[in-house]
Amino acid sequence: MLSLHIDAPRWRAHADAVLLSTPGLVPVIKGNGYGFGRGLLAAEATRLGVPTVAVGQPAEITDVRAAFEGDILVLQPELPGAPAPARDDRVLRTAASLESVQALQGQRVVIEALTSMQRFGLTDVELGQLADLLPSVQFEGIALHLPIDAGNVGRVAEVDDRLATLRAAHIPVTTLWVSHLTEGELARVAAAHPDVAFRSRIGTRLWLGERTAAQARSTVLAAHRLRKGQRFGYRQHKAPRDGVLLVVGGGTANGVALSAPSPVRGITQRAKVAAIGTLEAAGRSLSPFHVDGSQRWFAEPPHMQISMLWLPDGVVVPAVGSEIDVDVRMTTTTFDQVVLDD
Repeated sequence: MLSLHIDAPRWRAHADAVLLSTPGLVPVIKGNGYGFGRGLLAAEATRLGVPTVAVGQPAEITDVRAAFEGDILVLQPELPGAPAPARDDRVLRTAASLESVQALQGQRVVIEALTSMQRFGLTDVELGQLADLLPSVQFEGIALHLPIDAGNVGRVAEVDDRLATLRAAHIPVTTLWVSHLTEGELARVAAAHPDVAFRSRIGTRLWLGERTAAQARSTVLAAHRLRKGQRFGYRQHKAPRDGVLLVVGGGTANGVALSAPSPVRGITQRAKVAAIGTLEAAGRSLSPFHVDGSQRWFAEPPHMQISMLWLPDGVVVPAVGSEIDVDVRMTTTTFDQVVLDD
């Protein structure tokens, strides 16, 4: 079993601090719920008392609304040409094309403007044609998805530029939904545009900002002492020397040892990536599991729900049924259970 243990007082204290420092906070609850699960985060959003949360896509609405009674913003834009979803007075849809605005007639709609992210959004030309379509929807404001790295212009300057473009197009912007503005940047744009209500959509900084408050742990399922040369596992590899084969909970079905490409910058990072690739080519992969104070090697690639680790002689072998620490990437991990430790 792969478990997530949460120091609830510390985790909640951090969320409360983000709420206090972020006027217009909109908690983002998408994907795997940042490792905590969408239902748990929806319940925490209720505790925070926010009026609106955001989900990634329509399929995530159901389990969020079961634990949250406020409004739900869907971040994924409606596809042009797709049938309009059923009207739901608690749900705000995102439109990133003129065609989608027309299709969402009568519904609550947030319209996304294209930013330097170059992901979704209406271009300047399309924004110039938007004003005539607004009376057909319940217009809930404009969304700006800003980059994490500030880029050449900077996020504050980009917000100023987008607002100037919107005003020139006669779009009545009273609410602006933004992503990735820091507290300082949010204060600056709010002061510069007092007629606009800024709604800051935050996920990672809210839920994972106090990262040490959550610890992944794996249950030890079995331990087998092997002699040098003794075969084991699916592929019947030979034990490199005398030691212990440790069988633990958590495998590829949980996201263990799965990783997204990382933004490699600089010679040092490139060297590290090259070294890891060389080890894997030689059949050696360092696992995220820690035993007796050290990160241990996989004995073979992880399986669906379990992993097998190699412990050399001299390592203190944990008891079957006990738990060991695991380093995981929260946004790619699905836990078998989440435990709130009060």
